[in-house]
Amino acid sequence: MEVPQQSARRVVRFGVFQVDLRAGELFKQGIKIKLQQQPFRILALLLEHPGEVVTREDVRQAIWPAGTFVEFGVGVDAAIHKLRTALGDSAENPRLVETLPRRGYRFIATVDSVAASEAGESERPAEEQASTAAEAVPLPKRRPLLWAGATAIGVALLLAMNTGGLRVRLLGRSPAPRIQSIAVLPLGNLSGDSAQEYFAEGMTEALVTRLGKTAGLGGLRVISHTSAMHFKGTRETLPQIARQLHVDAVIEGAVLRVGNRVRVTAQLIEASTDRHLWAETYERDLRDVLGLQDAIARTITNAIQITLSSSQQSPVASTPDRPVDPEAYDMYLRGRAEWNEWTEQGIRKSIEYFQRAVQRDPGYAPAWAGLSDAYTHMGQFLLLPPRVAVFKAKAAAERAIQLDETLPEARVSLASALLLQWSWSAGEKELQRAIALNPNNALAHQWYGWLLSARGQFDAAIREMRRALELDPLSPNKQNSLAATLHRAGRYDEALQYFSDLPDPDLNSESRHRRIADIYERQGRFDETIAEWLLVLRLGGKQEVAASVERDYRTSGFAAAKRTYLWGHLREAGGRAQNAHPRPRPYSIAGDYALLGERDSAFAWLEQAFRERVGVLMFLSIDDRFETLRSDPRLRDLARRVGLPDTAVQDSVFLNTH
Repeated sequence: MEVPQQSARRVVRFGVFQVDLRAGELFKQGIKIKLQQQPFRILALLLEHPGEVVTREDVRQAIWPAGTFVEFGVGVDAAIHKLRTALGDSAENPRLVETLPRRGYRFIATVDSVAASEAGESERPAEEQASTAAEAVPLPKRRPLLWAGATAIGVALLLAMNTGGLRVRLLGRSPAPRIQSIAVLPLGNLSGDSAQEYFAEGMTEALVTRLGKTAGLGGLRVISHTSAMHFKGTRETLPQIARQLHVDAVIEGAVLRVGNRVRVTAQLIEASTDRHLWAETYERDLRDVLGLQDAIARTITNAIQITLSSSQQSPVASTPDRPVDPEAYDMYLRGRAEWNEWTEQGIRKSIEYFQRAVQRDPGYAPAWAGLSDAYTHMGQFLLLPPRVAVFKAKAAAERAIQLDETLPEARVSLASALLLQWSWSAGEKELQRAIALNPNNALAHQWYGWLLSARGQFDAAIREMRRALELDPLSPNKQNSLAATLHRAGRYDEALQYFSDLPDPDLNSESRHRRIADIYERQGRFDETIAEWLLVLRLGGKQEVAASVERDYRTSGFAAAKRTYLWGHLREAGGRAQNAHPRPRPYSIAGDYALLGERDSAFAWLEQAFRERVGVLMFLSIDDRFETLRSDPRLRDLARRVGLPDTAVQDSVFLNTH
């Protein structure tokens, strides 16, 4: 099939799809479908030879045409997967693209060529009609002559060796740009079984963690898994994704598990240009999954020219990767998938999976760290008494560190348990150790920010919170934590800016709007304060209290409305206190009583919070709700028992920042 003249459009139609091969565009029923350059080249190749076998070597040449040089192992599987996703096709029941094992691929649908006039400009969106910037996608030749192939290989070898600087002179640039930040996009699930999504997601998270640890010491910023997961199944282009994540490059690929064998295909792409810099395929036994992840991370580190000094390579002697029981690893990934849901049911199920993992393989440290994280969440969500949950979390984290002292996740798990037990110095040492092991651990920076904030070291706390948000830029939790720290520091306008960017509802909605209301009240913006209180009440389902607050504000003024609002919260808390579930939050109740001027009631609830070892008592010395209690010796005594700095010292911090 000959390539048409450049002056004519070349359009191919199959089913509900229409392809403009010259413009490099795919449409479905007149709507443009975003498809990256690699999978589009494969589609063009298949459409060039409908019904014929296109070998994997043909596909390789279509993905990397002349002038692009990479290692021989390529991401064919990932590109085919993207193409099928865009077309709504599947490998198991193909309607369009058929896989021929050990041979290649074949386009099996009926293909019709369409004349330019028949295709009609009307089927293209107006903005696409107006655009003339799209370049033609060259169709690769299927079976190049032996001489041409030999010549290409020879040139490739010369360029690969950069003999006499030939590569730089011919290409006009070095093969790899300076990359200082990177994101690992969710690996595609090539199994075709949606029940295996947890495995692909877990492998993605593990790769992020390993890469963050391996390359982070060389200054590479690796974006958190939770932010990258926002782009699972997205049709956004790589430059668009990169702008949102603020990264220079991305890793994308796919994973396939068959029994106890796992294959991962990964590609390194320069985000601004969509230029492929490196690709490779790895296949190993699942027992060696840690070695697999390490191999990928180290190859990426080398590909982007991150060089580690001998002192940076490992802060301590690294624990060699050990074989992992496949079933234990599977249980661990299932547990992480449930834990990442941040729901009561998810946390309970994650504990079941983590427990099964450590029973199957008691020496697998990440599973113990996961169990520690799950117990910490049980205490924070009041699904267990906090002191019980923290005790279990600490024991599991300590076991993880005994097994692998270089595991940063275990250090963060232990630090969180220690801080919730008010062991400030020990918790700080663990956080510093975690950050030394993996500077890209966003949770470590977040916990350190909380600790510094509790001490009144607000400038340092804000720096840590900003770093956590840089590493996890799409996390509402990290953004909320930064905003709350700015609020505690008295930097109200900055706090409002971050609070206002967060959507509702989420787990922090009620507390966030209470903070916004507090800022408005301190700024004398009473109408806006009332509006925020009403939103808090309605988010909590307290419609009657909201109506009373609104009525009292109109008839009796702000002070009366505030008392109605606070008493409404306390009546709700009193009702909960009579029931086993959900448990009342004594620290929050104490804050409401303090604002009402009910000192004795406030201290009674603070004492209950102390007996239950409620972790948020760490903020007692800087919490502005207790401003009127600063002169009471009972507050000084409680702060001493919690191990906080003397409240007399904190008074000066409080007065200077509020």
